[in-house]
Amino acid sequence: MKKNIIALMTAGALLTLSLGTTPIHAAQGGFTDLQGVAGADKIEALHHDGLIKGVSDNLFKPEQQLNTAQGIQLLADGLDLNLDTIRFVKEPLPSDSFSKVLDHVWYSNAFIRAKYNGIQMADDIDPSKPMTREQFTLFIMQGIEAKGSLPMIKLQPVDITDEQELTPEYQGAVQRSLAFKINTLDAEGNFHPKEVITRAEAAVMMFNAIEHMDNFHAPVVPETPEK
Repeated sequence: MKKNIIALMTAGALLTLSLGTTPIHAAQGGFTDLQGVAGADKIEALHHDGLIKGVSDNLFKPEQQLNTAQGIQLLADGLDLNLDTIRFVKEPLPSDSFSKVLDHVWYSNAFIRAKYNGIQMADDIDPSKPMTREQFTLFIMQGIEAKGSLPMIKLQPVDITDEQELTPEYQGAVQRSLAFKINTLDAEGNFHPKEVITRAEAAVMMFNAIEHMDNFHAPVVPETPEK
């Protein structure tokens, strides 16, 4: 993936894309509504690698709210959450674990992959409900940590202006996401934890997360000894 990202960004291609409300096929060309959108290059890089899908062949709708079904699909695909090493006695279904997640619809498999790869979702999680910034952050950090993609460091907490608005059990995940540059604060130092995350914001976070994992797992090339 990193080669594709570097190639796209170096070429200065117009970057555009979208997370679909249904499993629409990924478009082959660019999208037309990302001009001026922060992180458009990162979004298009993900799209180029097939990690996010469009709402149509030419529209992304970057400011549209991300619902939970879309968010879980993005997490499962972007973090490559799979069941390759897990063996089940019977095929797991979302209805075995969740009261509001339907079986055999476009997002069903993503919820199963997320559940068995470290993302801790409530039994009554609602696929149609919008995701907040703090909730998506918690899930993306759980997914990364389950894959062993965070180094052990002594965390220096960042001052967050609106920290009092954070759900207490989400604070650690938010701080870690800031430390690893997966998330950022606004110019006033606010995180806006309770705001609904947009498609563009979620896609940029996913790009940052994948970049972090690529860098963390990159092999160290030893120096050539002097002759």
